[in-house]
Amino acid sequence: MESRILYKSGACAVVNKLAGEAVEGEKEGIVNLARGLSGFWGLNEDVVQAVHRLDVPVTGCTLFALTKPAFTLLADAFAGKNNLKIEKIYWAVIEKPLRAVRESGDLIHWIETDTKHNKSYAHNEYAAGRKKAALRYKITGEGINYLFTQIELLSGRHHQIRAQFAKEGLHIKGDLKYGAKRSEKSGGIRLHARSLEFPDPLNAAETIRVTADPPVLDNLWKEFFT
Repeated sequence: MESRILYKSGACAVVNKLAGEAVEGEKEGIVNLARGLSGFWGLNEDVVQAVHRLDVPVTGCTLFALTKPAFTLLADAFAGKNNLKIEKIYWAVIEKPLRAVRESGDLIHWIETDTKHNKSYAHNEYAAGRKKAALRYKITGEGINYLFTQIELLSGRHHQIRAQFAKEGLHIKGDLKYGAKRSEKSGGIRLHARSLEFPDPLNAAETIRVTADPPVLDNLWKEFFT
């Protein structure tokens, strides 16, 4: 666990999450990362609180608050309140589609979530129960079978990147739920929270920026560094 702690203060911590871990509310047989951190640091289980929620198969920067005031401030930042700003950058390996894809652009959709089946759907128009979702992407590399993509997440909806890309006919490697051809051997998907910038709960005028390498740095992930 120690090697995965990317940042820690008295108010918050950022951990490099592994595929298969839940940040909270895990099902049977799935590791609860917040609970694991509580035990590692010798804290009560209700002290470590996830501020944002990476999906179970996703890896990378995960932010936890360690005090109630820190949780309130950081939750407000992620909700876009009080002029508090955050930056969320992701890397994704995309199955190469048959059609050409623009090198960069913004995607704006309206997200509808099916809680029964734990899946989100992106639509081009607003309707009751749908929430606006926006992201900015750039293709940073191209292989024979895959596109290597960097994403700035401009909102925070359930399964947002996965649903928005699927709507555009783009499928994250390993993500069977959203149309990928085959699963990953690890059980995860090729979506990684690369960096996170957020206000310092101990001094909101200052920002903290943390970067995470993919936990398993194989040849596909190494393409992002070339």
